[in-house]
Amino acid sequence: MKFISIPTAAVLILALSHLGLTNALGAHHFWSAKVAWIGAPIGMVIALILTRLPATFGILLSLAGAIIAGATAHYGKLQFAASYAEDRLAGQLWYFGWIATAATATALIALVLYQILASRV
Repeated sequence: MKFISIPTAAVLILALSHLGLTNALGAHHFWSAKVAWIGAPIGMVIALILTRLPATFGILLSLAGAIIAGATAHYGKLQFAASYAEDRLAGQLWYFGWIATAATATALIALVLYQILASRV
């Protein structure tokens, strides 16, 4: 089941980013799709590792990671804009925060799909 749910989650994240979801949520329009292309494969590896843990723990861990990564990206964006694009660290927090958000969202979706598919068998 994990060999179906993990690639499906990655394709979903990539499709949503190309449809403009990451841009609408606050990613810079120049790299809003690029962060998904970097984060989705990382998220696939994270999901593969987390499937070895108890299901609830893996889902909660990836959910916490997604919340923290999203908050980091949002904070980076606010600080970068407040510094008139002078604060390099804030720009990196914004960019890498979005990569981490894509990775942890991929892992979260994959683990939830994995649990749904495993419960039907």
